[in-house]
Amino acid sequence: MKMNRSFLLRLWTLAWLTAIWVLLWGNVSAANILGGIAVGLLIMVLLPLPRVPVEGRIHVFSLVKLAVVFLYYAMESSFSVAWLAIRPKAPPVTGVLRCRIAIKSDLVLTLFVDAMNLVPGTMVLEIDRTRRLLYVHVLDMGTQKAVDGFYAYVRNLEKLFIAAFERDSDWKPSPLHYQEYEQYHGVLGDDPAEADSDAPRDDKKTDDKRKGDWS
Repeated sequence: MKMNRSFLLRLWTLAWLTAIWVLLWGNVSAANILGGIAVGLLIMVLLPLPRVPVEGRIHVFSLVKLAVVFLYYAMESSFSVAWLAIRPKAPPVTGVLRCRIAIKSDLVLTLFVDAMNLVPGTMVLEIDRTRRLLYVHVLDMGTQKAVDGFYAYVRNLEKLFIAAFERDSDWKPSPLHYQEYEQYHGVLGDDPAEADSDAPRDDKKTDDKRKGDWS
């Protein structure tokens, strides 16, 4: 079964690389397809990518909900950015805010960051993988309401990603997971003992506590 999955994954990777090659040439022809297969095989043999461990499980319904909410956020932010550009006022106050993310796996964290970068008005500038901190440039943070709205957006998106990809009941860390992040990975505060605290979460503080039902 594992061999079949590995073969299908390699076949999918080859098909993807071939499609990219054909798109780069801008012409679907037998020569371009064969050339894409040849280039794809060379890349897979000479430049193999490390395997990314899948440590959770995909929940289709939650994934669909995530996609719908993400599209809503993207449309809402697009209108907001357009209004900020044409409104007869001074430009909005911009800045960088820090978010502590409870997502455990690097794969899901990468998807989360990609989603945030695709929403107009936000751009992730730096990722602290060890402490799971994101430094995000926010287009509009001139009022406390705007800042609170940004944190609410991040928390809701985080909740949807966890529900879709890595619920606690499905979480199966890879053997190397805790070796690399033995002290910090999955811990919300700098001190692992603080993870047992019942204090309410406040993203504007260094040490916080995640609260929420991810089911």
